[in-house]
Amino acid sequence: MKRAFKITSNSVNHTLNIGKVIAKYLKKGDIICLFGQLGSGKTQLVKSIAAGLDAKSQEVNSPSFVLLKQYKAKIFLNHFDLYRLKKIKEIFDLGFDEYIYSDNISIIEWAERLKTYKPLEFLGIKLTIIDRNSRQFLFSAKGAHYQELTKNLSSAFKL
Repeated sequence: MKRAFKITSNSVNHTLNIGKVIAKYLKKGDIICLFGQLGSGKTQLVKSIAAGLDAKSQEVNSPSFVLLKQYKAKIFLNHFDLYRLKKIKEIFDLGFDEYIYSDNISIIEWAERLKTYKPLEFLGIKLTIIDRNSRQFLFSAKGAHYQELTKNLSSAFKL
């Protein structure tokens, strides 16, 4: 992965703004893989991206018990949460490849649980807890399209 950059959010409102900026640059078929420990803000980031795509962000919550939720937005949004994934087979029984390699935007929480089955190309965001109110977002890209996306996002965040 290349073209990495970091952003620090010091509040839920700042995270909301970060997600809305990301949403402005997303296109049909984009895949975002979220990495980070429990409570690092992955679902909050998904909510903010969904809001930026004009989805009803109040409907966005962790789909931990169903692995996948979909949201109607400017571009349809697939929201995977793999926290409770026991066997990788479970995700493929859902038709994982058909969802992520569609025209929908796909966001995958706990993407590290995919191990070697991660998508071939994606925007990666690792969330790290700094303190009670602060989170660090490390953006990285796998694939030429996502390298261009991180370049655009870096410019948008004026880094």
